[in-house]
Amino acid sequence: MYAIVETGSKQYKVQPNDILEVEYLAKKDGASVSLHSVLLIADGEQVTVGQPHVKNASVQCEVLGTVRGDKVIAFKFRHRENYRRKKGHRQTITRLRVKEIVLKGESEI
Repeated sequence: MYAIVETGSKQYKVQPNDILEVEYLAKKDGASVSLHSVLLIADGEQVTVGQPHVKNASVQCEVLGTVRGDKVIAFKFRHRENYRRKKGHRQTITRLRVKEIVLKGESEI
């Protein structure tokens, strides 16, 4: 069984016990998070597709912690003008562990 969920304007394919890195969520370590933007749920041969979201579906997750992502360098340069600007950015990321996929209030692990 797997599901396609949307969080932080990105889509992820998740299964139970997967570890997922998403945009920063203001939750403490060990907190429970429910992702309600489920776009698709597939269980064997049965596939449920939302329009745009599957009704009464959610993915239950546990927060493992927050980390900083890789550094991304932004470099501006103008030819022959002695103009150079270098900036670095590290995005804050939240790690989640998928506990279960719930459809219509029933747990489907």
